[in-house]
Amino acid sequence: MSASLMSPPPVNQVQSRPAAPAADRDARRTAERTVEQIIDRARSRPARPPARGAWLLSGLTAVLLWASFTPLDWAPLGFAALVPLILLVRLPQPTAWMYRAVYVTGLAGTLAMLQWMRLGHPMMYLALLALSLYMAAYFPVFVGLCRAAVHRLSVPLTLAVPVVWVALEYARAHLMTGFAWYFLGHTQYRWIELIQISDVTGAYGVSFLLAMSAGCLAGLVSVRVLEKFRLLSPEDLSRCPALVSSRFRQAASVAAVLALFAAALAYGYLRRSQADFSSHPGPRVALVQGNFTAQVKHDPRMADEIQRMHYHLTGEAVRHQPDVIVWPETMYRNTLLDVGRGATASELDQFWNMATEGRAARDTAEIRASLIERNRLVEEMLTELAQQAGAAMIVGLDRFSLRGAGIRHYNSAAFITPDLGVADVYDKRHRVVFGEYVPLRDALPFLKHFTPFSPAAGIDAGERVAVFEHRGWRFAPMICFEDTVPHVVRQMARPPRRTDFHSVQHGATAGAAETDGVELRPAERDSRPVDVLVNLTNDGWFHGSSELDQHLITAAFRAVECRTPLVRAVNTGISAVIDGDGVIREPDVFIDADHHGRRSMRDPKSGRFHKQLNAVLVADVPLDRRSSLYVSWGDWFAGGCGGLTVAILVGAIVAARRRKAIDRGSVQSV
Repeated sequence: MSASLMSPPPVNQVQSRPAAPAADRDARRTAERTVEQIIDRARSRPARPPARGAWLLSGLTAVLLWASFTPLDWAPLGFAALVPLILLVRLPQPTAWMYRAVYVTGLAGTLAMLQWMRLGHPMMYLALLALSLYMAAYFPVFVGLCRAAVHRLSVPLTLAVPVVWVALEYARAHLMTGFAWYFLGHTQYRWIELIQISDVTGAYGVSFLLAMSAGCLAGLVSVRVLEKFRLLSPEDLSRCPALVSSRFRQAASVAAVLALFAAALAYGYLRRSQADFSSHPGPRVALVQGNFTAQVKHDPRMADEIQRMHYHLTGEAVRHQPDVIVWPETMYRNTLLDVGRGATASELDQFWNMATEGRAARDTAEIRASLIERNRLVEEMLTELAQQAGAAMIVGLDRFSLRGAGIRHYNSAAFITPDLGVADVYDKRHRVVFGEYVPLRDALPFLKHFTPFSPAAGIDAGERVAVFEHRGWRFAPMICFEDTVPHVVRQMARPPRRTDFHSVQHGATAGAAETDGVELRPAERDSRPVDVLVNLTNDGWFHGSSELDQHLITAAFRAVECRTPLVRAVNTGISAVIDGDGVIREPDVFIDADHHGRRSMRDPKSGRFHKQLNAVLVADVPLDRRSSLYVSWGDWFAGGCGGLTVAILVGAIVAARRRKAIDRGSVQSV
């Protein structure tokens, strides 16, 4: 390259270069300032607060929630249990390990609440862990969604907290077949006036009020408290002035909470004043309660003893002339068989081997005839039992169906009347995960280890809602944990109009269109509300633990939501009659078949319910003629909260992307 090309330009040419326009100079200065602002913002961003405060506050919420429910049952704590967790929502930035702390402490609290699951069987420890891992995930999701609403969308804390909390309860009641236990509102089951809003909003409305109160209380906590727990840095106050709410905003939150509580209580007192139970006499119901643990119940050698005890308790009940006698879930130890013409030879042979422990049979016709005869004898025994009692009976038992679609095993409730015999059968529709079926067991074989039974021992889901009618009263049966799921019970309280097939001779065929030797005819089911909800439960798995109390508490909300009395016959207890206000009533007659001198369903000293005893409860069921908006409209309230929460999530994502786009554009412009 020549030297001339490398030489600098003449001095006069440099001096003669035209000056940059003023607009370019201003743009350069603006870009320099933008870069400096971005750098200063990054440098001035304080380090995250230490994790200790998050562990302490989230752990405190876990302890308060556990103490709010049974066995401690300290209901006032339900109003404050979420406050420590909500304080983490107020922080301008999350602490170190905050979401990990919330999840781990939530897991510890959930394990403590659900510890009764381990009592059923050693294998249930795995199910306890699996369910707790799932339930604990709701806590960090709650904190994250509330933070998005408050800090990105400027939603008031007092509104964001209850909306998100109820949305997550609603999701929990539906996902994974639904687990509607331990709702925040369940802590207030004894505040009868407050829970009356459940016939409008479901139990979710009570949870909303408690979560709203917690949000309001958390907003009133002084910033000095957050500083004391080292949850704030000195820069946080200057960076986030909204952290300190104005007195006007605090007063508005308090006023809103008090107004909603006043409205809920006023509604509760009004609705209770409209109840006229004495003007609507209902059926006299006898609830038979045996005392057999799960291990005893599944021991074939104990089948006769279980049967004898329940026959004895039924005899005790007959003296008080009930209209209907109810046995608990699966306590009638003989099975019903539905053998249709479509049953294949392999199905018949397989079932014969199951029923007779491998005893050989000559041919398929012999097996079919033997099974049909066996079922006829069981139906005759049930009919004879109802005739001797002079009352209709609702009895929990196992039922097998062989109709060319494989052997189907149902957990059922049989309805028997003295004149018709087995008039109808209801098959449980909402099954318990890992207890009655294993989800995804074909795709994920390891899940079989989460149940105390082999996968083949599970049950099939029923296909229809049933209504048993006797002397003009309409009874809706439900089995086991079905009475804990709001939307399931709502469907039973007002069943859809449909046509089912009933046998003229001796009973229903669970919707089947054919049966051997029995003429069928359609029977119209109308959509009138039922008069009584009937729950058949076997809580013998849980050995008198707090599960029995929590199961009863959860069921009480179903009676309020549907404005329909609910009666429960529970193996090992707690059997009960619950009126349409959610009041757990003392029965007219309490029979202690163990002869321990108990004259009430409660211990007079502690007020606790008696458990694990053989007993009979007899009572006239108070009918309720009030209507229920929840039955008519369903989960409109909880679904609305769910919709708002989805909107919060979408809005937060859009806001975050917009902010990133602005920052990215500022950098690119430089």
